[in-house]
Amino acid sequence: QVQLVESGGGLVQAGDSLRLSCAASARTVSAYEMAWFRQAPGKDREFVAAISWYGGNTTYADSVVGRVTISRDNSKNTVYLQMNSLKSEDTAVYYCAATVSRTTLVYSLQSQYPYWGQGTQVTVSS
Repeated sequence: QVQLVESGGGLVQAGDSLRLSCAASARTVSAYEMAWFRQAPGKDREFVAAISWYGGNTTYADSVVGRVTISRDNSKNTVYLQMNSLKSEDTAVYYCAATVSRTTLVYSLQSQYPYWGQGTQVTVSS
């Protein structure tokens, strides 16, 4: 069991940068693959990025490639989402998710992640 708490959201202007953090309560967070998803108003929740348990493998949604970087610091039980060149279409609630996995695979489906945070709002004004 792991509890996830997101932070770092806020109101920014288009072109700005923002770094989201996800703090995990698990004693062995290194055993978890972590991911970020987002849900824009009136839309389904969608995949943003994922990172393997040791940080060596990452994957990104096409819509954020080149602008977003996912990383993790297992010593701090924290996963980060660095977002640059933000656009109005990045406006959404961003959710952190986790699944127990010590493979090299990274997953992009919501159904593969049993643990979720409450989300943090990111609003990008144009």
